[in-house]
Order: sequence, then C-alpha cells, then structure tokens
Amino acid sequence: MNELLTHEEYKSLAASLDYPQNPFIDGKYHKCSGELITTLDPSSGKEITSITTASDEDINLAVEKAREAFDQGRWCRLHPSERKDILIKLCKLLTRNQKELAVMESLESGKPIRDCVQIDLPETIHTIKWHAELIDKIYDQTGPSGDNALSIITREPIGVAAAILPWNFPLLMLAWKIGPALAAGCSVIVKPAEQTSLTALRVAELAAEAGVPRGVLQVLPGTGPAVGEKLGRHTDIDMVSFTGSTETGRLFLKYSSESNLKKVVLECGGKNPAVVFNDAENLDLVAEHIVNGAFWNMGENCSAISRLIVHKEIKSDLLKKILERLRDWKTGDPLDPQNHLGALIDKEHCKKVASYLTEGAVVGGQIEGCFVTPTIYETTVDNKKAKEEIFGPILSILEVQTNEEAISLANKTEYGLSASIFSANARNALRAARELRAGTVTVNSYGEGDITTPFGGYKQSGFGGRDNGIHAHDQYCEIKTIWIDLTDPASQDKIE
Repeated sequence: MNELLTHEEYKSLAASLDYPQNPFIDGKYHKCSGELITTLDPSSGKEITSITTASDEDINLAVEKAREAFDQGRWCRLHPSERKDILIKLCKLLTRNQKELAVMESLESGKPIRDCVQIDLPETIHTIKWHAELIDKIYDQTGPSGDNALSIITREPIGVAAAILPWNFPLLMLAWKIGPALAAGCSVIVKPAEQTSLTALRVAELAAEAGVPRGVLQVLPGTGPAVGEKLGRHTDIDMVSFTGSTETGRLFLKYSSESNLKKVVLECGGKNPAVVFNDAENLDLVAEHIVNGAFWNMGENCSAISRLIVHKEIKSDLLKKILERLRDWKTGDPLDPQNHLGALIDKEHCKKVASYLTEGAVVGGQIEGCFVTPTIYETTVDNKKAKEEIFGPILSILEVQTNEEAISLANKTEYGLSASIFSANARNALRAARELRAGTVTVNSYGEGDITTPFGGYKQSGFGGRDNGIHAHDQYCEIKTIWIDLTDPASQDKIE
C-alpha cells in the first residue's frame, strides 16, 4: 500500500502543480475555439484552472486524426508485443507521476487523498498493465468446419472508439476504458466529465511520452451537449463506451439510432442492496463492509450499498455496530489524509443529495457547503430514499420478517448493478446469490470483484457489454469469420 504524506505536504504539492488547459489532439495540447470551462475545487469552491474546450470543428479534427491513425495502422498494426511494451512504459510513467496525479484528482473531484493514493492510482496502473499484458495472450479460434474447409474466427479492433467518463472515479474509469480499447488496437477519443478533466489530459500527455502514436489517444474536455452528444452522433465513430447516469445513457442509444448505429456499451446507475440474513455471523465484520460499501467515496459510487435489507432478529445489533464503525469515518478537507470522506462533486449535485435529507435520521443529515455527513434512515420500500439513486452518503435501512422477503425486496428495483448477501449458511448464501438480479453479487463482503471479473449490470444498470476481465475487450472488437474452402478442385466432378 502506498505511503501517505502529511496534510501540509499534500497542500504544498497542490500549490506546485502545472495544470493542462487545452484539449489533447493529434499527440499534443491543441488550442481550441470552444467555450471556456472552469475547474473548481469542490471542497473550497475556489477555481483550480480554466480549460478551453473543443468546438465542432475541433471535434471533427480529433475524429479525423483518430481515423487517420487507425487506417494507417500506426497502432492497430503494430505487433501485439510492441503495443504491450508501450502500455507498460505508460504504467511506469504513471507510477513515476502518481503523487501529482493523486493530488490533481483529489483537488478536482473532492475525493479524499487517502483513497486517491491507496486505491485509485494503484488500481488505475494495475488495470492498464493487466490489459497490456493480455495483448499477446488472447488467442483466436478455429471452427469445426469439417475436412474440406477451415474456418477462422478472429477479433479485429472496432476502429474509432469514444469513451465517455463520469466524475466519481476519473482516473480509474479512464483506465477501465482505455486499457482494453488500446489493447485491442483502437483509436480512442476520451470525453471526461467537465468537472474532472485534468487527470485524463495528463494521462494522454504521458501516453504520448510513452510512445502511443499521435491520434491514437485524444482527450476532449467539455460539457455533454457540446462534446458528448457530438461524439455520440458522429458518423465516423464506431462505438461509444459510456459510464454515468441511466438518464444520460438512454441518450447515447438515441444518438446511435439517429446516426450510424454505432455500437453502444452502457454502465449506468444502481440502487444496490445489501441483504443480511438472520443467520449472519460476525456482525462487526458485516458492519465494516456495510459502512465501507455505503459511504466510500461519499456514496458517489454506482455500486454503493444504498439499501440495507436486514432481518428483524438482528437489525438492532447490526445497526449499533454500524454506528460504532461510522465514528471512525471523518469528513473534511480532501487533502488531509486523516479524513475518510471529502466533498461532493459540486453545488448542483449537493442540492440534489440535500433534497433527500429530511428529519428523522438515525445519524447524520448535516450539510455544509459541498460536505454531507454520512446519513442513515430507517425507511420503507415506498420511500423515495429506498427507490431512487441518490449518489450520496445516504443509507436506507429496511427491516424484513423473513429471508425470502429480503430477496424479493432486493429485486424490487429498476436497477441491477450489484448486490451483497451476508449469511453463515453456504447453501442459503449461494441460492440467494443466484436469485439476486444483479451483474455482480458478493457473498459476506462488499466489492466489485477485481480486474479479472466482468463488471456491468442487469436491467437499467447496463447495456451492451461489460467492463473488466477479458470480456471488456469484446466491446472494442468486431468478430470476423474467415472461411477457407479446402476442397481439391481436381477431385470434384466436372460439370457437363
């Protein structure tokens, strides 16, 4: 685990940073003619820097350069081991610059520096490295075509891919997209969230330094309507991979249908349950997982535990242990490594989260600026806190009478991204895991699996593919069949 610096050292490092201020196009920072967007520190409200965004002309230029790089084979036709070596070099550069990147990420997103240093940066580097190492280890297939033919089933890079990123995990979600996309051989255009563009720009700069050819990885900061929609509708982009809200995800399906029917992969919202059966053991450990799942990253996490569905026999004891565990989670300046919780992303999102803060909280419910204290409510299934995705540090507790009722209640949602089940009975736990309608189900723990396991959702939580694992490469590839006739012409009957 990476060693943490002091609060003063992180503040000093923040004061020394040099911030990117332009989009990254065709291998360099490019002065564009779009609107100016201001990047704010959500913990203080102060301006970090301003970034010039891409105009329609600049977007077309980026797509043109991406297509040119792909058609010329600057990246996709390199030997797989060459692409691997370049991405490994990028990982080394990321490691060398990880303190700078961690502070930059904390400043613009409000994330606690301890998470940026100990989770986000290591996982970002590991993700890109994992996909890089996979480049020359994925084999294609032959089909059972009989003695007179040979069928070859091969993957080919899909072409120009657009990656639309959220603001909650700027670096990690960037790695989830560009890792498999670059490994597959695609040209990639990244549209980071307008609130968190700095780290994506810096990574693109480091990628060019590592040897990624010009036009292969480009970053276009800007708003959804100004840049995201243009990429979604562009007829020379072959696919879009999007992580964000379900509402915005629907728009990319619309953009695709109204343009060139580009492939769309969506990882969207969640209202994720943690189900605790009456036979759950070690409630101290259960409480630790619940607190981490509900409040990590201020609840700004698509797989956050937002519904605790617990059997009446153990609810009181579990709630007591949750409250004890929660006392250790301090909220404050994101650059202070003593704090587990930082600021929500911006005032607009804070206003949304604040709309769920009503009287009667078991704990929390306070808001100051963009800081919201961890909050717990006991509620009912029909309450909007238990139905709607809040994307903030608010946990709803629902009491059930039976384990069967718990599973039924867990599935009563339009989402299906992740779920957790806690039970000491292995058979009950495995049966519950099968019955829960979610893309990832953890047993006696909270989590999302790891880089080797596919991540995505059922129902309105996902569409079209999965991130992570070998499965992530599929969304950036086309599958081609090559059929070779091996029949000896000399042995065929002549047509009279």
